[in-house]
Amino acid sequence: MQPQPNALVRQQILSTVYRFISWLDDYGELSYDFQSFYAGRLGQSAKALYYARPLLGTIAVSPMVFCEAFIPSARRLFWKAQRFPIADAHYAMGYLFLAQALGEQQYYNRAKHFLEVLEETRCEGYDKYCWGYPYHWETLRGTIRKGTPLITTVPYVYEAFRQAYQMDCNDRWFQIMRSIAHHALEDYKDFPTSRTASTCSYTPNPEQSVAVVNANAYRAFLLTSAALDFSRAEYREVAERNMNFVLESQNPDGSWYYANDGQRHFIDHFHTCFVLKALAKIELLTGDFRCTGAIERGITYYVRSLFDEKGLPRPFSHPPRLVVYRRELYDFAECLNLATLLNGRFPELDKALATVLNQLINIWQKPDGSFRSRQLLLGWDDTPMHRWAQSQVFRSLCFSLCNAKGTDVGCSHGASMTSDRHVSSTASTGVLSADHSAYTSHGSSDPRFKESK
Repeated sequence: MQPQPNALVRQQILSTVYRFISWLDDYGELSYDFQSFYAGRLGQSAKALYYARPLLGTIAVSPMVFCEAFIPSARRLFWKAQRFPIADAHYAMGYLFLAQALGEQQYYNRAKHFLEVLEETRCEGYDKYCWGYPYHWETLRGTIRKGTPLITTVPYVYEAFRQAYQMDCNDRWFQIMRSIAHHALEDYKDFPTSRTASTCSYTPNPEQSVAVVNANAYRAFLLTSAALDFSRAEYREVAERNMNFVLESQNPDGSWYYANDGQRHFIDHFHTCFVLKALAKIELLTGDFRCTGAIERGITYYVRSLFDEKGLPRPFSHPPRLVVYRRELYDFAECLNLATLLNGRFPELDKALATVLNQLINIWQKPDGSFRSRQLLLGWDDTPMHRWAQSQVFRSLCFSLCNAKGTDVGCSHGASMTSDRHVSSTASTGVLSADHSAYTSHGSSDPRFKESK
């Protein structure tokens, strides 16, 4: 029996969500970002110099680092507010969960709005549906140009369209899912790392980044889901090799470095959550016992090394550089998501869930309904950023509500697929109950997603 939030806690979560929605309606769908300091020409040049010549680069980036630590509102001086597809996907999923939990059409309509925005903001120049960042991103391996697809963004969009399709059987969402799956399979490069494993590129350009563990976990989950959704063996074969890379990259203590490349050997909170939640979803889809073992080892490390003495999320267990803040909203959002996804399996994680919920509701939410972005060394960063991580918190809170409600009805099982097109059926009035309800378990493909080949 999974522990569920009691009625009082559920009401507190609902009140928190309502306040956030009121803020979002007033604030709008554009925001600054964690990377806004480095998104303009000045910030890009300083960051590129930091990677190329660390000593001079440290001097160059020091004004941005100072502002980040002490004057976070100065972001507006360096770059502009923008829309972020990864945030739109999280908002879509959050509203769909809320529609499922409360049975109210208005929240489905809001989710549909964000899905339509995603249709319009796909990357230009690509035949298949894909998404990335709206700014040039300076990295260790060079500049990732704006509008470059990212395998760390695309899976969230796939989940959002998939969740909507399971509610309404709209062929429009189904065709976008198919396109995304083709993109994830064909547009990223794979490099063998062992007899059974391969690492994928972070973008379609293999020169930009490889061996990033969470990127491989994301792609493994997306292609595993698509393999079942469309009965396509080639998706599963590629997913298996990426998943094996993730499993083989796990350290003996249960942790994962950010990248298994000999350079980016830091361990942080939310990237650890990314890996664990991807494995948890693959486990739910396939019943793979290797995922189960990796999750158990990973959770043991996670609860022991990535929480402080107060039981609050710790940003790093092995930091890459000087850390100029105490706590990160993104860590709270992903902890809540992971703990809800694995609810009832790990008592220490369930305890963390209660602590994180209490903090989000009573400490991190501001009077206007938005959430603080970071607890700094002195004070708070109160700049609301949709990608970092207002949208992730919203989705996680709505997921928690939906999980507590326990409904489990989606699109009618009468739908099937023939040739290149499926036959849509009337969506039922109920909805799915939680994140894991969106996946068929232990590899048994849902008839609604079968595709003739």
